[in-house]
Amino acid sequence: MAGRLPITAFFVSLSLLVAAPASVRAADPAFCKPYARAALVQVREGLASPRCGAGLQGTRWSTEFSVHYEWCLEASGDAIVAERDARAKVLKGCSDR
Repeated sequence: MAGRLPITAFFVSLSLLVAAPASVRAADPAFCKPYARAALVQVREGLASPRCGAGLQGTRWSTEFSVHYEWCLEASGDAIVAERDARAKVLKGCSDR
């Protein structure tokens, strides 16, 4: 039994190393252009809101296409979805008050 532990640990480690690049892979430029455009639509909507506009700060609310595009190129798919959803949640809160 003691001899099996190092072999098991090796295969578990190997599977994590093989799986990790797939989940961390950056987005394709063809995907990031529409993402950045959609982000700007959300940003403009938020900034135009009398309830939330003044409070929207940080790169999430940047009015620069390049900020969203460059971030997307380096981000994982999960991070991109989370960022889009975070903006949507804030925007929903702006209109629900």
